[in-house]
Amino acid sequence: MIKFDKLWRTMKEKNITQYDLYTHYRVNRSQINRLRHNLNVETNTIDKLCNILNCKVEDIMEHYPDDNVF
Repeated sequence: MIKFDKLWRTMKEKNITQYDLYTHYRVNRSQINRLRHNLNVETNTIDKLCNILNCKVEDIMEHYPDDNVF
């Protein structure tokens, strides 16, 4: 499972709010909601967040082992 708990910490460190994401950076509110609930998001969204926050992927998401296999 991928969790985005680190995203919220990184945003706080960078003083960027969810409001900033959808107002200034045009991140769709539904994408923010998907991130908030650790649901699937496109890699383009991850890329955009890393660019906005000037951070690495591992600064916004983390993998936790589970039974999700092909």
